[in-house]
Amino acid sequence: MQLSNQALGAIMLALQESLLNELDIVPILKNFDLSESDGKLVVTNPPTVRFTDNSTITEEDLLKLAKADNA
Repeated sequence: MQLSNQALGAIMLALQESLLNELDIVPILKNFDLSESDGKLVVTNPPTVRFTDNSTITEEDLLKLAKADNA
């Protein structure tokens, strides 16, 4: 199976989020919900990026988002 462009973008967003906020990337990647489309891997809950809020995104924020997506 190959990564879709969308899945690759989700991984890059996770890496950027991890680096910018000095967070461990592992919890972000572990919370990815994966599916398959046209033989390629897709992330159905990619990370989000804040543009207007200057507050630091914590691992707790990411876990809350993951739980909300799973509800």
